[in-house]
Amino acid sequence: MKTAFEWDRELYVNAVPKVVDEDEQTWRSAFQVEKAEALSTRLLWGSNVPGSFAPERVLVGGIQAMVTMGYDMTEAEKLIPEAIKAREEHDSITLGMLTARVFHLVNTAKKIPDHPYWKYHYYNTFEEYASAVTFPEAKPVDTESKDFFDRTHAGWLTQIIGAALGTCIEGYTSTALKNHFGEITDYPRKPNTYNDDITFELAVLEAFRKKGYEMEPADIAEHWVGMIPTGWSAEDIALKNFKLGIYPPESAVRSNPWREWIGAQMRAAICGMIAPGDARLAAELAWRDGCISHVNNGILGEIFNAVMVSLAYVETDIRTVLEKAMSIIPKDSEYFHVIDFAYKSCLAHDNYMDAWLPCEEEFKAYNWIHAYPNAAAEVVALYFAGNDFDKCLNYISMMGEDCDCNAAQIANIYGCMFGHDCIDSHWSDPIGDDLLTFVRGYEKLTITELAKRTVDAVNAAKAKK
Repeated sequence: MKTAFEWDRELYVNAVPKVVDEDEQTWRSAFQVEKAEALSTRLLWGSNVPGSFAPERVLVGGIQAMVTMGYDMTEAEKLIPEAIKAREEHDSITLGMLTARVFHLVNTAKKIPDHPYWKYHYYNTFEEYASAVTFPEAKPVDTESKDFFDRTHAGWLTQIIGAALGTCIEGYTSTALKNHFGEITDYPRKPNTYNDDITFELAVLEAFRKKGYEMEPADIAEHWVGMIPTGWSAEDIALKNFKLGIYPPESAVRSNPWREWIGAQMRAAICGMIAPGDARLAAELAWRDGCISHVNNGILGEIFNAVMVSLAYVETDIRTVLEKAMSIIPKDSEYFHVIDFAYKSCLAHDNYMDAWLPCEEEFKAYNWIHAYPNAAAEVVALYFAGNDFDKCLNYISMMGEDCDCNAAQIANIYGCMFGHDCIDSHWSDPIGDDLLTFVRGYEKLTITELAKRTVDAVNAAKAKK
């Protein structure tokens, strides 16, 4: 094996001098990189969501996320007006300096000892979490059957439908959506399959195809680097950390104020599909995936959704799945407080919107991309829609928040439980079977092929056990 010295020396001693002309010089490409970096910094302080054009200031949301996690961000909050002004004036020098300072403050933030966040238990490891709950008994699923393939195919299809629907309307309040659209019962525009909701699940699937149930967080992280060109908020930071050799679980914390946003919660379904009928295994796989970019409640959000998808293969009632998934969220966690508040609001009201409005008020301190308001919306939609897929998509859309992530994840439950019978043609026909993504190696395939890869991977992994 060559040493690093030998590789480096060989390159150096074999280099032949050359005088390059103006067009061959590499400075211009460096200038393009500089422009891309400046744009990236600008986007942190102001952008519009690609699918819905909702306005957002993701780094302002990140500062607020640190506050809701019980950290003192007073000094960072003081910088917000100056940063917004610098962005508006295209002052990239000042904006770059302020952005660096904010991330430094994120990394050095002090806890507020009496903040409500710290009265809840903070879960650091899967083992710590698992010891605090009792999982439903695993039930066997014939993963070599046509039924398993059909339901897995339907799960992917319903997830893609939910994501395509929500992508058009995410980032707005329930009032704004009602005023603009009335009742949302169909796609507001021609749907497409481009979104970030499925992106990270494809990386998990590819890691699982290679490693099976031995798949570890580092395996998933490396597939992110190989397959995913870019991310947003927590996923963007984790991806950058991986490229610098910062691996899980540190990758979830360093320079990452969004570590309890929805990013892990939105990529849970794959963990349920590859652990059908086994809630504990689904939860463990979700932890392994979640911990690469999220912590504590952010990971519990992924577990919550993964378990519901897993149980969908062995249950026949949506509310039963919801209640069983709630039972494996530790009662001393803040995440449980959120879903319990939403569930109790359902019990206290006769319709979904009356149940939702108290949740919208209760969790208004959290950005619309945070895990909490979106978990509450999932609970309300599932409780009131019951086994009706159309009602579920209607309700989850009308509640607003990050509704593409929400619709995609809970729609998957319906596909895995009821198969294609629950999907009306007005949802499936505009999607068809083609799946286009920006994921390397998965740029273009069919949903049928995706389902086949999933089922084959499950059976190959089971054979290795």
